[in-house]
Amino acid sequence: MGLEQQLQAMLGRIGLTHAEVLQRCQYLDWQDTDAARLGQHAAGLDNCHQAFVERLYEHLGQYEPIAGILDEPATLARLKHSQLGYYQQLWRGPYDQSYVLHRLRVGLVHQHVGVELKWYLGAYRLYLDHMLTELLGEHEASATYASLLKAVFFDMALAIDTYSAAQRQALEDSEARFARALRGANDGLWDWDLEHDRLYLSERWASMLGLTRDSLGEGSASWFGRVHTDDLPSLRQAVDAHLRGDTPSLHHEYRIRQRDGGYLWVLARGVAEGGRMAGSQTDISQRKATEQQLKHAARHDPLTGLANRLRLDELMQQALQRRQKPGAREAALLFIDLDRFKLINDSLGHATGDRVLVEVAQRLSRCLRPGDHLSRFGGDEFVVLLDDLACLEDAEQVARRMLESLHKPLPLEDRTLSVSASIGIAGLLGADQAVDALQAADLALYRAKEAGKAQFARYSAELQETARQRLDLHNALAQALARKEFELHYQPICRIDGERPVVTAVEALLRWRQDGQPVSPLQFIPALEESGEIIPVGEWVLREACRQTRCWQLAGQSSLSCSVNLSSRQLLQPGFASQLSGILRETGLDASSLVLEITESLLMQDGADTLACLRELSSLGVRLALDDFGTGYSSLGYLKRFPLHLLKVDRSFIGGAPHDPELRAICRAIIGLGRSLGLEVVAEGVEHPEHVDFLLNEDCRYAQGFWFSRPQPPQVLERLFNGEGYFEGHGCLLGETGPFNLRDALNQGTSR
Repeated sequence: MGLEQQLQAMLGRIGLTHAEVLQRCQYLDWQDTDAARLGQHAAGLDNCHQAFVERLYEHLGQYEPIAGILDEPATLARLKHSQLGYYQQLWRGPYDQSYVLHRLRVGLVHQHVGVELKWYLGAYRLYLDHMLTELLGEHEASATYASLLKAVFFDMALAIDTYSAAQRQALEDSEARFARALRGANDGLWDWDLEHDRLYLSERWASMLGLTRDSLGEGSASWFGRVHTDDLPSLRQAVDAHLRGDTPSLHHEYRIRQRDGGYLWVLARGVAEGGRMAGSQTDISQRKATEQQLKHAARHDPLTGLANRLRLDELMQQALQRRQKPGAREAALLFIDLDRFKLINDSLGHATGDRVLVEVAQRLSRCLRPGDHLSRFGGDEFVVLLDDLACLEDAEQVARRMLESLHKPLPLEDRTLSVSASIGIAGLLGADQAVDALQAADLALYRAKEAGKAQFARYSAELQETARQRLDLHNALAQALARKEFELHYQPICRIDGERPVVTAVEALLRWRQDGQPVSPLQFIPALEESGEIIPVGEWVLREACRQTRCWQLAGQSSLSCSVNLSSRQLLQPGFASQLSGILRETGLDASSLVLEITESLLMQDGADTLACLRELSSLGVRLALDDFGTGYSSLGYLKRFPLHLLKVDRSFIGGAPHDPELRAICRAIIGLGRSLGLEVVAEGVEHPEHVDFLLNEDCRYAQGFWFSRPQPPQVLERLFNGEGYFEGHGCLLGETGPFNLRDALNQGTSR
């Protein structure tokens, strides 16, 4: 900053406005007559002033601090000339703004050359003493006044020293606080002279980089030359933006090279003012490391270390962008779901399940190429992004390797597990496709699961249409109960060991008419189970079946009972036994008139809970039937363990029994087993006379099937009960009073 710039800045700091100058003049009682009086005598004092200047510098030369400044003759001559002009202007004026600036300039120059204030004040005292003699002569009072001047100027010097010392102390205290704050903040300081490109860097700034101040240059290159090449353009832009006034301050994060060649993350803050820019540099490497850890944690699975769904979305977006470029090759997604993983968690615990997931992740990873990405989608689901494929068939090769790798035995501590998975494959489609790749792979996975698991399936457009239809089906089923679209049909269960078949029970079977059109139970029953709608619909079935059976009992079929199929969701819902008890009370049906049919697979789920619920139902008096026996696990243990009353032989055995020796042996064994355990045996799927003949020969007393009657609406069965109708299989009038021989009827049916 030049002398004139410093002078203007000093005016501002002192506050020497026009009003301030006027106030000072008023305080000194300065009048125009004072200026005139001094000016009147100015010319006659030139010789006096010349003599005083010589006397002053001779006197100053006696003191070491000042004498060093006066050694150079040219300097001494320049100072004397300036000093003479100073005194002449003191008398002549004019006393205006230029006078004030001249006095400030003289003081500033003296401060720059190192003249302390005490020498400055002493010179004024000598001047006044010299002028006193010149103006008043050798008057007796002059000596006294000269002594007074010495005392007054000594006091003035002390007063000014006091003010200066207090100001210096305040400044030192402020600087000390600032220094402590900087040490506490552990920041490095920098001060950049923009005009001359001179850069001051503090010791802390240098030590952050493992350097010393002496090892750094004085220009900005010592700073910018160490900034990471990727970060330098943005740092320069931030600096330029602040210098242009676009930003209130500099605030920028970047990496800077340390002595060992590594890079440190720092935050530079600063402001520009008066041709300089100054600020601080903060080490933010720990924060950056924490941010990176949090960023990694947000995008990766903590158990397996694989990418999670968020990271997968990012990878897919990048792959889609690459697909838009000319010459891009194929990309595909593999959606992987472990088969029956819930069984591992439920039987061995979640800790074991976690170890299985980690091992599965490692096996899947080993099946991939560099550049492929494996992510954990959630639970026991994984997704693989395959990029740069020659064709989509290559994705099938990867899926095969995965299935083979997972099929290998998985040893865990004291046991060896067998793990399998189903995989859905879909190409990475463009943004204009009707279904995204993840949805497509999920649909293909669903197809693989339906096909029997432990295999892969590829996406096709038909899968999307099937999924849409399934969604429509679920939506319609969710409203069917409220719209009263469900109805129950009943199939007679007959006792066949007498002269004529007698209807002793009926099985309630759910039917659905959507918009007046019947929908196959094979289609909507699984959908009810999958969606969970089986809970409210199952409750309606129980209530309606109990109500209808009780109506028939009151109408004359007093010994009639009713069988109702029970889903696992119903059985395992909390409070099911209480709910059923309430239905029985509400409809007035005796518990012994209700048979609940359960499957073998249901008995295998949550064994302890299932057993407790079945025992609670049995204690109500409800009878329990094991449906489709022989088609599942066929465990003899749970026939004894669970409180069962009836055993139903599946239609798949009955259908071929008369002609197939193996099926005949199986049926004979099941019927014999049921009798030996004290269970009534009911044969399902009786459709021909030879089926009835076979069952009679094996001493099976109960049967149901199309030979007797298809499932019928209640009003049709009522005609049978009233003697107005016939069995479909043979012309047997239910209410017929004449003699009827079943053997004869069977022989007649066979001859047909």
